[in-house]
Amino acid sequence: MGRKLVLAHVLLVWVVIKTWGQDPVFSQFYAAPLQLNPAFAGVAEAPRITMNYRNQWPAWPNAYRTYALSFEQPLPFLQSGLGLSALADDAGNGIYRTLAFNVVYSYHLQISDSYFLKFGVEGGVLQSRVDWDKLVFGDQVDPIEGFGVPGSPATPSEENRPSGLRNHAVDFGTGLLFHSQSVYAGVSVRHLNRPDESLLEANDNLRIGRPMRLSFHAGWEIGFAEGNNLKYPAFISPNLLLIRQADFTQLNAGAYLGYNLFFGGLWYRHSGGNPDAVIGLIGVREGPLRFGYSYDMTMSALGPIRTGGTHEVSLTINFAESRAFQRRKKASRYNNCFNMFR
Repeated sequence: MGRKLVLAHVLLVWVVIKTWGQDPVFSQFYAAPLQLNPAFAGVAEAPRITMNYRNQWPAWPNAYRTYALSFEQPLPFLQSGLGLSALADDAGNGIYRTLAFNVVYSYHLQISDSYFLKFGVEGGVLQSRVDWDKLVFGDQVDPIEGFGVPGSPATPSEENRPSGLRNHAVDFGTGLLFHSQSVYAGVSVRHLNRPDESLLEANDNLRIGRPMRLSFHAGWEIGFAEGNNLKYPAFISPNLLLIRQADFTQLNAGAYLGYNLFFGGLWYRHSGGNPDAVIGLIGVREGPLRFGYSYDMTMSALGPIRTGGTHEVSLTINFAESRAFQRRKKASRYNNCFNMFR
């Protein structure tokens, strides 16, 4: 392995270590509502399934890959919603992996004929683990040949292997959501109890708790063509997302556009004091299915060529959009949610 590749691998490991304890954030946050705010549970009018995949910086050796799956079920007779969510994050080609499973509950309070306030809570388990055999230490790097002499096995490290490389912790979060059919604003706090992610035996001063993540999200919907049985409504939705976790800050600002069977969008993401990415979205919807693809063009000093940008796909199955449900809905007074999150 050449010296440049070794340096790239060492840099990747450093980035992975620096990002331990930070949550992955989907660019298509509207297509992963339970990863954004537990108050979204049951906001649709019928059961909904969402699936998400994110491949960040593919030009690096499998830098970051994230998978999410969720299910929601509204309970109108209880003014509530229930949900289940799972998130898997793979950093550094399996060097550091996390799994999160949560049960979500939301309660819906009608303020007036048009405005609603929803409160959500989530609780589950957060698992983290390190693949020790994929770590590279200084005593394994040859000053000339790099990591491993060609044709020979890698030099073993003298570092002591920890007895435990996997950890489980209980995790809690909460959120509020205010919305009508055309306006929404919400705030959520995840990791309220700062779950312990320590993987090494250490004293309390060295234990690592995942920092709380504060999220604020808001937007409104401007319709310019109403839908009917043959076509979807046309609208544009300016929106923003602000996230703060430990020293990490992220701001997404842009707009989502829906027109008949197609939708798209454009956002600018700013991270801390630096420009981060421009995000473009295209997608199609038909019946209960909605598929979206987005690409994050890196705007920081790393650039899109060095990182490969970020690719993200989402699939939503919203049974509220099925023809059978639409026929039954005519007799119902259940509130419609804003189109961007449907």
